[in-house]
Amino acid sequence: MMASSDAAVGEVYLVGAGPGDPELLTLKALRLIQQADVAVYDRLVGAGILALLAPTTERIFVGKARERHTLPQDDINSLLVNLARQGKRVLRLKGGDPFIFGRGGEEIETLRAAGVPFQVVPGVTAAAGCAAYAGIPLTHRDYAQSCLLVTGHLKDGTLDLNWPALVQPRQTVVFYMGLTSLAQICVALRAHGMADDMPVALVEHGTLSEQRVFCATLATLDEVVAGAGVRAPTLLIVGEVVRLRPQLDWFGSAGCTTRDTDPCDTQDQRP
Repeated sequence: MMASSDAAVGEVYLVGAGPGDPELLTLKALRLIQQADVAVYDRLVGAGILALLAPTTERIFVGKARERHTLPQDDINSLLVNLARQGKRVLRLKGGDPFIFGRGGEEIETLRAAGVPFQVVPGVTAAAGCAAYAGIPLTHRDYAQSCLLVTGHLKDGTLDLNWPALVQPRQTVVFYMGLTSLAQICVALRAHGMADDMPVALVEHGTLSEQRVFCATLATLDEVVAGAGVRAPTLLIVGEVVRLRPQLDWFGSAGCTTRDTDPCDTQDQRP
């Protein structure tokens, strides 16, 4: 926590809300959620988590969708500073973890420069949470000894990634925010040497009751998800570990879709 000599200045809590299931919140996150004066929250923060706010807590929605931002990031940064300077306890609530594709670093740079005290509370990032609820271990001694977390949408809207590094063997690659560029990702991985039959899984609304998991290969994913009405948030998992889903799926899915020829073909049964 950063100290401040100005007693009139409040404090900002940068809190990770996790991938969706409210029970995945940390105890510290829950405590700060319940004591905040104002909550500044993102699109991926669900109703179950917002329900934990005190009735008197002011709520300010600043969610972002592709090419549709309620507030630009610079304005969000300024908002946090202004609210704290009013002496308020400001909850900056983000889906997943604030420091993993959550722009948390940008926000606390502004807070520090303005002399505003802050705390950072990690959250369960989408890769860990969604993979666990889909029954897919991100690492496994027999399949993957490393895991790469990659954004499928860069700041300038391009997809200029280090593709040779992403197609190395015995690793799992997880793409965040990749739904709109799904076909482009699959084509690029194959073009750089990844096998057409590499198992992949697209997880929609991970950790929630409406979770759906679409199992396929790099070559068949487009066909598997076509017409399924998939909507963000989604997470794409690429790697041999996806083969373990039929044996390890403990949560089940509202509508898992597979192809008979795909390596993770299974009948889902919710416990």
